[in-house]
This record gives sequence, C-alpha cells and structure tokens, in this order.
Amino acid sequence: MAILEVRNLSKKFDDVQVLKDISFDVNKGQVIAIIGPSGSGKSTLLRCINQFEKADGGEIRVCDADMLVKDSKGRTVYADAKTLRDIRLKIGLVFQNFNLFPHMTVLGNIIEAPVKVLKMPKAEAVEKAKELLEKMGLSEKANAYPYELSGGQQQRVSIARALALNPEILFFDEPTSALDPELTGQVLKVIKELAEEKMTMVIVTHEMAFARDVADVVVFMDGGYIVEMGTPEEVFANTENERTKQFLSRYNNDIVSANE
Repeated sequence: MAILEVRNLSKKFDDVQVLKDISFDVNKGQVIAIIGPSGSGKSTLLRCINQFEKADGGEIRVCDADMLVKDSKGRTVYADAKTLRDIRLKIGLVFQNFNLFPHMTVLGNIIEAPVKVLKMPKAEAVEKAKELLEKMGLSEKANAYPYELSGGQQQRVSIARALALNPEILFFDEPTSALDPELTGQVLKVIKELAEEKMTMVIVTHEMAFARDVADVVVFMDGGYIVEMGTPEEVFANTENERTKQFLSRYNNDIVSANE
C-alpha cells in the first residue's frame, strides 16, 4: 500500500527547472534510496515533500491525504492549513547538518516537539526519549549539549528527535555527508537497524554500497529527472542506461570493497 504518492512534480528556482515531471510511490515498510550527482534535484525533492519548498506543479499524497493537487482548472493548489499540519506530523526529516538546538540538552532537543506540538505529557516524552537514546547507543548523553558531542552522535540525536514524533515516513537528506568515515559507520548502522524494523524511509545518499544493501528501490536522478528506478540489483548490477553506468563507474571500487 502506497503511503506516499508523487505525480508529475515540478519545481523551478528563477529560470532554473530543478525538478521535472517526478513520479514515484513509497509503500509502507519500504526503503527508497535516491542517488545521483550534486545538483540533480534530490534534496529539493525531499524539501518539497516536507513542505520546506513549494512545488510549482504536480501532485503529492501522504497517508491518504492530498497535500498537493490539481484543481478543476488544472492549477496546482495546496491543501488547507490543518491538512498540511496533519501531514507534516506524519513525516520526519533528518538533515545533513543535524540542526539541533544548541541551547538545549540532548534530552531537551528530543522532547521539545512531542511536548509542544503533540501536547504529550512531559514525563511520557522523557520516558520515550530515554528509550530512543538507548536505541541510538547514547543513554549516557541525555544531559549533554550538542557542542559536547561528535558529529556522529549529533546525527544519531537528530534521528532520535525525528522518531520521537512517531512519523509514518522518515526522510534522510545525505545523513552522513558532514561526517568522517569512522562516524559515518555509526549512523549507517542505526539506519540499517531501522530498515530491519520495517521503518518506511526515503534516503538521499552518496553511500552507494549502503544504498545497494539497504534499499528496496533505488532511484537515480540527474538533471532534475528520474533517469532510472528499480531494485538495487537492476540499478547497480544490470542497468542498461548509459547515464546510470557513467555515474556508478565512479563508485565501483567502493561497492566492490564493501562486498569483500
């Protein structure tokens, strides 16, 4: 069952068309990896779905609720404010640069939205936050501040903060791009564990071996288009698309090394 449906999505910044006729579905429990060169529109796609950018055209449906539709005159219109807010609560986005509140402790960062947005009792929010920190391997960091954490630890706190709202879909925008290789492994391990638990995820990533091993579907974007979409086997091992082959040739050594 599709819990995210994107149809013919388009987005332009000034005269530059960054998304061109993007269509795909995400089913419950699926992991979708979006790969492609810088500037291909991957992050913009996530930002449009998460309402950080306004799309110019197309349709988006999240958990059976229409976020973006075409009206009777063919114009693209957004849902009313309440529907958009309800949809926003069903999806979570983990940024590449953590975006933690520097003046709050780790625990404070995680409980802020459940208490303020979901009106969850503070004691309940704290209990859930502690469970999430244990899951992230960060139980001892509850009272630390972001500046006291490594990049990998901050990113894991960001994941815990997103999970605290019980999202139906979790989006990751290059979650390891700001990390060195050693810390990257810590974050990828957490995401793999979420995949094993059948958390629905859409992950923009430059980690090709990770995308191949974790994703159910791989989407290759270039120039604002979806060039190819298929299983990891179809995209990484059996693609017949020349642009996909050209892009992946830069990563072949990494993928082979991950197999050894």
